Amino acid sequence: MGQRSAALRRRLALGTAVLTAAGLLAVGAPGEAEAAAACPGRKVRTLPFSTGSVLVYKRGGYVCAVTVPEKAGKKRQMSVSVQARGGRPVVDSGRYAYRAGPVTVHAGKRCVWVTGQVAKGSVSSGWILC
Repeated sequence: MGQRSAALRRRLALGTAVLTAAGLLAVGAPGEAEAAAACPGRKVRTLPFSTGSVLVYKRGGYVCAVTVPEKAGKKRQMSVSVQARGGRPVVDSGRYAYRAGPVTVHAGKRCVWVTGQVAKGSVSSGWILC
């Protein structure tokens, strides 16, 4: 019985250490962690600007984008848009505390134009991912 309880204590300690480390990673980069959960695929671009960043993800022929503020937690005007060449932009705009988006378009092999805004700061990518 003593060996079993010692093994159980070691497993619990290891599990607690892993959960604590995961929590610290999430706290260290909450915007990116949240965006990664919102958009499928792999991150292909980060478009930084004075008040935030737009994170761009790609999976198959789909492109997804999320705008995250530099300092989260306070509601302010935010937006994100993605437009495949030849298509209409998909936009999310409003007063948010943590992120605008995700917005997703099917781009196939076409270029996309991504924009993002937090308060008075903004970014516009030009045609990318061609």
